[in-house]
Amino acid sequence: MAEQQTWQWSTRVGVQAVESESVLYGALKRGMDIVLSALLIVFLFPLLLLIALLIKLDSRGPVIFSQERVGAKRQRMGRHRVCVERNFTFYKFRSMVQNADPSLHQAYIKDFVEGRVQPSPGSGKFKLTNDPRVTRVGRFLRKFSLDELPQLFNVLKGDMSLVGPRPVPTYEVAGYLPRHHNRFAALPGITGWWQVKGRCRVSFEEMIRMDLDYIRCASFWLDLKILFLTITAVLSRRGAE
Repeated sequence: MAEQQTWQWSTRVGVQAVESESVLYGALKRGMDIVLSALLIVFLFPLLLLIALLIKLDSRGPVIFSQERVGAKRQRMGRHRVCVERNFTFYKFRSMVQNADPSLHQAYIKDFVEGRVQPSPGSGKFKLTNDPRVTRVGRFLRKFSLDELPQLFNVLKGDMSLVGPRPVPTYEVAGYLPRHHNRFAALPGITGWWQVKGRCRVSFEEMIRMDLDYIRCASFWLDLKILFLTITAVLSRRGAE
């Protein structure tokens, strides 16, 4: 059984105190993040260059899309290790037209967080479909999750982990209730329990529950299991658009 973690949310100081966590697990997790992300960047470098070229040939604009996202950062506060909720710059390959209007996605996310979104008929996904802002190359990248590859640099920087709750836009967090902030008790990840088990097929509240389940049961072996399941999820294109 994975070592349990408990935390307390303080709306005044904006931190979650992790009362029990294996120091060894933290060291192993960070070591795996550095080694695997560095190896993947080197191994996938030709693919990264090819994707960059295709994006430039397909539409005007930068190759990399950067956005302010909300995640967590580990630090010490007195005798405790805590997760501090904070914003950071998040990287993806650009899959939309340059200067795409964000209002469409912002309105969708607001309805999703507030429980007004129903799964799309046929696909059963909680996802904005047929988005006219997505480019031809962007649709292909999203289908195979290739637009996520630049996040490997976020992992190297320490802003993210390979495994953890997904980092979210600031406009999503604006609609959170206090209890929803508990998902920031772990470093955000490229993949996670929601991504391999729910990804766009569960409601917002179920997504939060899955993130909290991961945080409570986090272990090195669970992270390895999620990474393995991510490979099968990507190859099957489950939940991708």
